Amino acid sequence: MGTSHLLTSLWSHSLLAESLVAFLEAAFPVVAREAACVRIEIRRIDGDRGIVETVAAVDGSGAHVPDAKAIPLPEAAHDSLARRLRSEASIRPTEHRRTNVMEALDPAKPSDERLLLPLLRGKDPLGVAILTLKPRHAWRRDARSIVEPLAEPMAAALVHHNERIERSALQAAADADRESFLRRLGRDENESSIVGAGDGLRHVMERVELVATTDMPTLILGETGSGKEVIARAIHDRSSRARGPFLRVNCGAIAPDLVDSELFGHEAGSFTGATRARRGWFERADGGTLFLDEVGELPPPVQVRLLRVLQEGSLERVGGEESVHVNVRVVSATHRDLAAMVRQHTFREDLWYRLAVFQILLPPLRERLDDIAALARHFASRASRRFGLAAVELSDVDIERLRAYDWPGNVRELASVIDRAVILGQGESIDVATALGQPALRSREARSAPPALRVAAAPIDRTDESFDAAARAHICRVLHDVRGRIEGPHGAAARLAVNPHTLRARMRRLGIDWASYRGAR
Repeated sequence: MGTSHLLTSLWSHSLLAESLVAFLEAAFPVVAREAACVRIEIRRIDGDRGIVETVAAVDGSGAHVPDAKAIPLPEAAHDSLARRLRSEASIRPTEHRRTNVMEALDPAKPSDERLLLPLLRGKDPLGVAILTLKPRHAWRRDARSIVEPLAEPMAAALVHHNERIERSALQAAADADRESFLRRLGRDENESSIVGAGDGLRHVMERVELVATTDMPTLILGETGSGKEVIARAIHDRSSRARGPFLRVNCGAIAPDLVDSELFGHEAGSFTGATRARRGWFERADGGTLFLDEVGELPPPVQVRLLRVLQEGSLERVGGEESVHVNVRVVSATHRDLAAMVRQHTFREDLWYRLAVFQILLPPLRERLDDIAALARHFASRASRRFGLAAVELSDVDIERLRAYDWPGNVRELASVIDRAVILGQGESIDVATALGQPALRSREARSAPPALRVAAAPIDRTDESFDAAARAHICRVLHDVRGRIEGPHGAAARLAVNPHTLRARMRRLGIDWASYRGAR
């Protein structure tokens, strides 16, 4: 078999193999026969983690993932390693003085029987393939000419390996993000209902059902805190992309000079501090949905690049020259009047038409008075679980107080008010009046407690009590109940449903000395 047939075989395996180990297992018999090779080991460079790690190896006994420790790669060595790999088609360890670069690539004792093949993607170093040749073949002059062309298909196989790792990491991150989001809503994984879907949000949900089954760009308009992210997730969950990632980007929270890099990624060396290539939000959301929150905050130059992605489904990283195809469904949202911004020439008209193919107007909470009772009960139940308090029903008077309020912060403000009311009520009531800053209907006597706790629970003007003061009083009561114990199933952290380290940090911030509660009753 000639060199061309060998390369054809390797390229075929690199494209069809389900894993890097499977690639080596299929390719090794051919390479061993044609290149007099007895072992192949592939080491991957992980620049983000600063390591070189062995990811696959094969010899006469078969292919496997070796149980090898990752080799630390000092930050200063990364650039030297990249230059070395770019400059040479192959490296024989005995021909180079041992440095931290060579130690990272091949920590074993130098040998003429090994040959290192740099594996590159463009100019980016991916890793090395270490080929162990038969002793008599190691000195043949044509060994390198036979082995060096194998680097490209091996690099392609490593690229596919890295992409599989990244897809798995993105899926895991998306699943964790979804679970975290559901916990914040107080919902279980199998719950798909949205509070108010049958009342104040009925027309909104009808439009969600209409557009979810398409890949049409959708623009959600609504005031701050009205629940635009909830609606964006509902569109994603009801779409064919539900198993793909759902990534949220707050366009208004990114520094203007970093927006390009965050959205579209960058190549190594494209600007000061860009030591390695980075994928942007669009590439990371490939196969799923990208939610661009506060899209009206995007600078004009970024609007031009975003328009190209929407029109062509491709992008160029900052400092890059190659187009990258992405398959992303874009849902955007804003509290601003984009139509007025178009008239004022602060937002591109062509981008407006692309983003607003289908619009969903989310009404503010003050226009959804029928939803307030259900939302308040939902948030109260969630808060009781989070703070480890007995569940208490909201009274009709509490509901009327909530309905009479204007809610400039919408649903987000309602959730905060109910959290505060539950903490103030301490499992005996839900103190909506105080949480809203209204005169309380009745006052409660402080419980019998040790001196430190009586100070926290002493009668004060509750209408001026801050959230921190209420949280401090609640934590002190729990510390008294558990006799100052923080960790364990019966400790304060378990009662409050927070991490012990988080609780200690919060107590330090609030000035609580938990040691003073030990043995208290």
